[in-house]
Amino acid sequence: MKKRLITILLIGLLLLQPIQVLALTSSEAKQDWYDAKQASRDAQQEYGDAKIAWATDKSEENNQKVIDTGKDVLHRALDEAEAWLIWRNLEVEENPMIPEDLKQTIQDDVESNLAKIDELHIDVDEVENRFELGLVFLKIVGKYFELLTDVARNTGFVWVHIVSSYADTVEEYEAKIRESAQSLEDNEAILDKLDKALDDLQSARTNIDNALEEYDQVVIPGNPILKFASGNQYLRIARNDLIAAQGSLREAYRLLVGAE
Repeated sequence: MKKRLITILLIGLLLLQPIQVLALTSSEAKQDWYDAKQASRDAQQEYGDAKIAWATDKSEENNQKVIDTGKDVLHRALDEAEAWLIWRNLEVEENPMIPEDLKQTIQDDVESNLAKIDELHIDVDEVENRFELGLVFLKIVGKYFELLTDVARNTGFVWVHIVSSYADTVEEYEAKIRESAQSLEDNEAILDKLDKALDDLQSARTNIDNALEEYDQVVIPGNPILKFASGNQYLRIARNDLIAAQGSLREAYRLLVGAE
């Protein structure tokens, strides 16, 4: 009896805890990204001024200024993307909730995209005229979309892991409450609440699996934006299922305490 009461007390304390929100901190890398964003804005302003000057006076000097400032815009945009990737990667590395295999997958994708950025910097350096500037810009846009696709897919994987971990915790609490309730004679109401929690948990598991399947298809070629949005929707449903399951567990716990 004493052991069961201790178990019930521990379960009660755990059930009072809200669903935790993932809090990622990497302030220095984030500040570097902010600085890179500002540098990119400044470069865009200079590029805009150069184009206005060229429109007023189409001299070779003004044309070259457009090319030079345009190249600087592309370099600064690549620097911003690089800083963003480094920040996001550090967030993942510093998060103990993310398993090592997933961290490695994300790091591999980040390193691959950083290598692409280095190659694009070289392409920008080799630009000699406005036509080549436009071609490199289009190439960067394509690579940037690939980068965003990788980040979106990995972000989805992280969210799936976190929600799955919470589902495991809900399942563990349900089993502990059920074990304590089994020794009671009048336990029908408690078991009904636990059965409801299990139903919601099963629904959450299904939606988590569906989300993982959608995130796994966030690739190019394909329709990564649609797949990412679909995965997010499945996870939102799974989160609601888990909140409902937690509510049923709290009700079962209250009934269990009242029956002791």
